[in-house]
Amino acid sequence: MLEPGFHDVPPGHLAAVVTHLEMRAPPPRRDGPDPGLALEHVAAPGTGWYRRLFRRVGTDWLWFGRLVMDDAELAEVIGDPKVEVHVLRDGETEAGLLELDFRTDGDCELAYFGLAPGYTGRGAGRWMMTRALASAWRPGIGRVHVHTCTLDHPAALDFYIRSGFVPVRREIEIARDPRATGLLPETAAPQVPLLRP
Repeated sequence: MLEPGFHDVPPGHLAAVVTHLEMRAPPPRRDGPDPGLALEHVAAPGTGWYRRLFRRVGTDWLWFGRLVMDDAELAEVIGDPKVEVHVLRDGETEAGLLELDFRTDGDCELAYFGLAPGYTGRGAGRWMMTRALASAWRPGIGRVHVHTCTLDHPAALDFYIRSGFVPVRREIEIARDPRATGLLPETAAPQVPLLRP
């Protein structure tokens, strides 16, 4: 456990406050206007396609969790029959990513939930969350959980709470900055200063 006070973060690294949230019962449905989108389940996602969508959705927020995996490791996760990958489509445009992980009995994790640039603030997130929760709450599921961090969109935490999730735990994550390692371009997430090693 960290003691109260300030703690140095090494150059070339990031520090984020991670908030874990959960729900133990389906929340009231939050329908809104239909944004004219479609949520498509991708039964056999390829690693190249997945990484392109992951980058499109997550680069502005320094998502790196799937980028540090080699092809075999990533294929094992997204190819697992208990992991469901969905793409949000606006016509032919890939507008968002939803990944549901059922690998722990009785649980569903919203492992990844995000929109591509230009799709926030238009009702797309609420529309996609309504469908995500309808898919997550299936027979045998007693808990749906997600986590977000201070590197995510500034409205992410409030969005999850409004969607029915309750914060249950907080931790600090220190990780190599994906811009310093070359996983993401140095121009990604200009709102987060890059402290070079």
